[in-house]
Amino acid sequence: MAEPKAESEPLLGRARGGGGDCPAGLTTCRSIQVGPGAAARWDLCIDQAVVFIEDAIQYRSINHRVDASSMWLYRRYYSNVCQRTLSFTIFLILFLAFIETPSSLTSTADVRYRAAPWEPPCGLTESVEVLCLLVFAADLSVKGYLFGWAHFQKNLWLLGYLVVLVVSLVDWTVSLSLVCHEPLRVRRLLRPFFLLQNSSMMKKTLKCIHWSLPEMASVGLLLAIHLCLFTMFGMLLFAGGKQDDGQDRERLTYFQNLPESLTSLLVLLTTANNPDVMIPAYSKNRAYAIFFIVFTVIGSLFLMNLLTAIIYSQFRGYLMKSLQTSLFRRRLGTRAAFEVLSSMAGEGGAFPQAVGVKPQNLLQVLQKVQLDSSHKQAMMEKVRSYGGVPLSADEFQKLFNELDRSVVKEHPPRPEYQSPFLQSAQFVFGHYYFDYLGNLIALANLVSICVFLVLDADVLPVERDDFVLGILNCVFIVYYLLEMLLKVFALGLRGYLSYPSNVFDGLLTIVLLNFLHKWDPQSHLQPLAGTAEATYQMTVELPFRDILEEPREDELMERLNQHPHLQLCR
Repeated sequence: MAEPKAESEPLLGRARGGGGDCPAGLTTCRSIQVGPGAAARWDLCIDQAVVFIEDAIQYRSINHRVDASSMWLYRRYYSNVCQRTLSFTIFLILFLAFIETPSSLTSTADVRYRAAPWEPPCGLTESVEVLCLLVFAADLSVKGYLFGWAHFQKNLWLLGYLVVLVVSLVDWTVSLSLVCHEPLRVRRLLRPFFLLQNSSMMKKTLKCIHWSLPEMASVGLLLAIHLCLFTMFGMLLFAGGKQDDGQDRERLTYFQNLPESLTSLLVLLTTANNPDVMIPAYSKNRAYAIFFIVFTVIGSLFLMNLLTAIIYSQFRGYLMKSLQTSLFRRRLGTRAAFEVLSSMAGEGGAFPQAVGVKPQNLLQVLQKVQLDSSHKQAMMEKVRSYGGVPLSADEFQKLFNELDRSVVKEHPPRPEYQSPFLQSAQFVFGHYYFDYLGNLIALANLVSICVFLVLDADVLPVERDDFVLGILNCVFIVYYLLEMLLKVFALGLRGYLSYPSNVFDGLLTIVLLNFLHKWDPQSHLQPLAGTAEATYQMTVELPFRDILEEPREDELMERLNQHPHLQLCR
């Protein structure tokens, strides 16, 4: 039975695993023809493709609502304004810890001169806090609506988000009812969760740690057994006997009881302050060195390295899994956009003869997508090159593969001089050996300053004569300015800005060059790979691109068929 409004209906229509047109009564992009509401349904399909492409760009899940009102809310939620507001709210609620009682905002950390910290009146920080909690409640509500109740029930982060908000609001109410004299504020312990929940990187880190715990626990058990065994051996070797002199008392201090022995060997295992643990016993009897050597070899050189290798292996495995998931999300988002656009009818309601995306429809979508201007312009030029030929799924995917690339800046050409003398001077001052000379001069400047500081270490400031040092520094400064002018002569202004080679040019020069570098209109990204102008390319995932597996066609279509808010048919 058809829905009363196009905005609340499925995105497309394709029976799972079957062909044929959409069933009768199912209003989708393919059924856009003429008549009332056709323009609205056309705009809906364009907006759906825009949202799916933006999901692919940002590696977001596409399992959200796709009706018109939901997509409007979705794009507003992920806009820069909303996301920055949410980030500022997280910062604000975490910053309250520095102001709330007991406050740590003081002019000095020295307890001898530190005045009593300012204590905010009751209700001030609580008002700021409740505003933050209301923002988080709105954030949770929007996420729950956009992804649906079924997804909300399965997502542990969203459920935890709800629990933390409820507990925080209840604790805030109790705090106000007791006029800010409550003995404990539970919500303070829960505030870091807001940062964790809204940071994908921290979520991945925690998930990776959870994923690595079983492997790490086995080695941790071996380390615990190793510590316990050598703790008992150490107490048997070093805790007995009489305390004849101060050296014996120092030796027995590290092994006088079980906690002290365990702590001493734990310090020795981490190689921190290990001579303090070993030297007293070694001074008593050199044979005791065997105990410490065996303990260090087994613990530090074998078990600790094994633990490091396991952690590295697990994190690398999770990294590859995360990259594979991100790649799949990008391919799934672009494939969903292709399915939307390829289902749109032709002029006057005629269906395309072959499955594909019309270039003019894709151009309309790209104009609305929030994308880097350089990438957008290059992609639109590539789409225009197809003319009126529809893009196949493979061509559509290859077009968006360029999102994985970033382009290296091409340095401006050097200025050309007609005079042979100027050409020779340009070659000399533009050579990288000239940079080496500048580094040597800068090193000489640093050494001279250190020498004068050492020579005048015992001289009072009022008796110190800095005139020799001052003249030398003036010489170096004049050289730096001359070197900068010679480089500008050899490379040109834009070329010099593109090669900030001398790291000792001075703070003011660096700040000025960075400002000019950002202002310079020639500092721009080159077109994408596949065009004649692109000469320098490097992929963002270059170290892992050869390892990652491209998703198969059936995997993408199966995942699209499982989308909770759209139905596919063709």
